[in-house]
Amino acid sequence: MKEFTYQFNISASQEEVYTALTNSFQIELWTGYPATMDDKVGTVFSLWEGDISGCNLEMVKDYKIVQEWFFGETENPSIVSMILKKAGKDTRIELTHTNIPDDAYEEIVEGWKEYYLDSVKNFLEFY
Repeated sequence: MKEFTYQFNISASQEEVYTALTNSFQIELWTGYPATMDDKVGTVFSLWEGDISGCNLEMVKDYKIVQEWFFGETENPSIVSMILKKAGKDTRIELTHTNIPDDAYEEIVEGWKEYYLDSVKNFLEFY
């Protein structure tokens, strides 16, 4: 099991970033796929036609998102934590993803950078 940490700035407010990460309609706009997501603890979510699914564990509006991501049978849950902090005019996302299965690590890291965070950034900075 591996861990991935990453910091990433987006030229948008914390509120805009939080909404883009937790609102099904906005997620569908930046992924191009149907999404099931909200900002309620206990919600089971699904993105990219189920390629990413999990459960919301802790949600603090405009500041913190903690989720368990499902990878089938694993000994320890894979936890994603995103902290949103003001960074000048930008919002910095401080991402930590723990207990990533070794065989999925490279794909997950690439996914975070290219498909997840870059897509959110392009979506928010374009409009």
